[in-house]
Amino acid sequence: MKFTMNNQDLLEGLTTVTRALTARPAKQILDGVLIIAEDERITLTCSDGSLSIEYTNYATIKEEGQAVLPGRIFTELIRKMPGGEVEVSVQNDRTASIRCQKTKSNLAIMSAAEYPEISDLRSSINIKIPQKKLKEMISHVSFAIATDENRQILTGTLLEVSRNEARLVALDGFRLAMQKVFQPFDLPEDKEVIKAIIPGKVINELSRILPDDEAFCNLVFDQGRMQCTFGNIRLRSVLLAGEYIDYRRILPTEFKTQAKANRAAVSDAIDRASLMAREAKNNLIKMSFKSGSLRISSNAEMGDVEEELEADLNGSDIDIAFNSRYIIDVIRNVEDEELYMNFNSNVSPCVVMPPSGEEYVYLILPVRVFQ
Repeated sequence: MKFTMNNQDLLEGLTTVTRALTARPAKQILDGVLIIAEDERITLTCSDGSLSIEYTNYATIKEEGQAVLPGRIFTELIRKMPGGEVEVSVQNDRTASIRCQKTKSNLAIMSAAEYPEISDLRSSINIKIPQKKLKEMISHVSFAIATDENRQILTGTLLEVSRNEARLVALDGFRLAMQKVFQPFDLPEDKEVIKAIIPGKVINELSRILPDDEAFCNLVFDQGRMQCTFGNIRLRSVLLAGEYIDYRRILPTEFKTQAKANRAAVSDAIDRASLMAREAKNNLIKMSFKSGSLRISSNAEMGDVEEELEADLNGSDIDIAFNSRYIIDVIRNVEDEELYMNFNSNVSPCVVMPPSGEEYVYLILPVRVFQ
């Protein structure tokens, strides 16, 4: 195998695919990047056994072939080489030579025959979502993905697609985050809804490598696996098995109290109050809604914080408390000028929704401190 390629293109590809590498690979071969040189293209692939990322780009192929190079060190070598064309050549079954201008390095290689075969998914379940919109959806729900491995199903996000909308849902037991996109989806005739539970690591890596443009990301699902294709990148992953929590049963449909306040003002006030809340053991923020006002407070042994904001209230006054980190995460992911918060009691969930439309829903469990 022998090829030349632009340094920056090669580095872009290596930086992308090595996101699939893990610190403790199940096999030594999975610590490498598989390079395939053929048909005037270079294909780079990394995998941890359940997640794989593939990158393809044009190159000048002098000798077709395949090889596996150490993923991380090869990436760092290319990163530190001068700009211009890089030549990679496999001289024998053990060594690869990497040249750029007057810089030369040799790397031990592994046999491409030992690399696990990664096949394309071919299925009638094919979903297309604009890359920018999918990236936004992920960024607005990822904070609510559970990290507790004892609740493995919640360490993933639920993608639910019907004929007119797609939903992405994350739930960690304290918060729920849901984002929607409304567009027609072409589902198989015998399917009214497609559901897939995508591992949290996979959804976060997908968000990092998705371009921020309007081109489509093509998602294919088949037999517990997922394949995402966009531009010259292909990501494949095993899905989480099992039934996701029925989030619809958690979301209230009616509310006794509805409050509206300036989102930026509430966010700033909670940020200030959280400085004191973090000093206390309970990390609590208290919010008291009364007609025309919202009082936000926190206290600890060393002091307290309290400030009052304007707020519109429809319904009964309410005093409620939250873990400061949980409510900050939610408010930071709301982009509307006004923050709409809905309540039934100070021990039932608070639901944050847009002033109009149904593009997002956030739910936060309060902390019981009021009698």
